[in-house]
Amino acid sequence: MSAKRAKSALRPRYLRVHAFLVFLFLFAPIIILVVFSFNKSKSGTHWTGFSTHWYGDLVHNAAALQAFRNTLKVAIIATVLATIIGTLAAFALTRFKFRGRSIYSTLIFISLVMPEIVMGISLTAFFRRFAHVDLSIRTVIAAHVTFCIAFVVVVVKARLSAFDNRLVEAANDLGATPFQAFLRIVLPLAAPGIFAGAMLAFTISLDDVVITSFTSGPGSTTLPLYIFGQLKFGVSPSINALSTIVLGSAIFLLVIAGIFSVRASRRGTGSIDAASTLG
Repeated sequence: MSAKRAKSALRPRYLRVHAFLVFLFLFAPIIILVVFSFNKSKSGTHWTGFSTHWYGDLVHNAAALQAFRNTLKVAIIATVLATIIGTLAAFALTRFKFRGRSIYSTLIFISLVMPEIVMGISLTAFFRRFAHVDLSIRTVIAAHVTFCIAFVVVVVKARLSAFDNRLVEAANDLGATPFQAFLRIVLPLAAPGIFAGAMLAFTISLDDVVITSFTSGPGSTTLPLYIFGQLKFGVSPSINALSTIVLGSAIFLLVIAGIFSVRASRRGTGSIDAASTLG
């Protein structure tokens, strides 16, 4: 018995060591990238000293700043449009029964697993041969909306699948209109899923390379495309600095998403009690 207890007591230690190795494998390259963004030397692989020189150079890099503006413009517009369309589609697929609903749900998942290069080629062919539209930042936005919708639908649909329809029925019995029930019951409960889907769409749009490279035209270079183009000349601290800024932005958005999700969940819990006060 003592040997078995000693063996079972060692298992948590093995699990902690295993978890540490897994996280080290995942985050060691990112840590190295951030550290070498402060490298004094022009080399991106040999450390010679600490310096913030490369971050200062980015302020005077017109091409990088323009690429960053294009990235934010595409990501924000695509996120807003994809969130609206995806949320409405998720509501339709979960709260209404109609012919072909399962087919539509399956098609959403197909767009998630479709290779990006296939989607990029198909969108380029559509814009040029059928829509007769010149490739520009507008086509990039349209392409990003196309593949971001599926992610929003999946996240919001998962949130709505656990929704208790009896809450809406109770609100209707107490005299609430369908719009009031939606505004005060359904929307607060679905808000964490909607925000999570929007953040996921924004993150995916922010770092897309393959589809953007197929659908972009003159003057529509995004930051990922700019970084990818600069890598042809080798890894430099300026590229590391750009990547660190993108990483910091993603972490900042993740923190905001976490705070908003917690607060929205608390408000959503409170909205359950609101069903008894309507009318």
